[in-house]
Amino acid sequence: MDMPDDASAFLNQHLDGWSAAMGLHYLQAGRDEVRGEMHIGAQHLQAYGIVHGGVHAGLIETLASVGAALNGLEHGQSVVGLENHTSFVRAVRAGRICGTARPLTRGRRSQLWEVHVHDGDARLIASGRVRLLCLDAGADLAGQAVATPGHS
Repeated sequence: MDMPDDASAFLNQHLDGWSAAMGLHYLQAGRDEVRGEMHIGAQHLQAYGIVHGGVHAGLIETLASVGAALNGLEHGQSVVGLENHTSFVRAVRAGRICGTARPLTRGRRSQLWEVHVHDGDARLIASGRVRLLCLDAGADLAGQAVATPGHS
């Protein structure tokens, strides 16, 4: 499956369950950078009325995974997360948050992506690194063979 230089329109039309539930909207999606935003609603808040840390971690994982997957497509590979280290910098209660993911390394067997999340005033609110494993078609993943990217 060939992807355009910016796959954001495709991704916005084919959101996975988590992305749809969180209201993630892709602004740009390519091999070298993925950007997405969410408008904060009640579903994003924890008991103290601030954005739940899992929302930040999920946004970071999702944006990094999309970038890594777009890289993997060129090599007939799929990717899965191995590690997500997210740091919470500033609490947010409302508004828009925007994340930007960029690769640090893109090897044959693993990739490392860094993501920064900012609020509507461009203040850093979270950052993270996600390490991903590159899987060849047919590799076992949770008891099932990984399909070739772009094929069912």
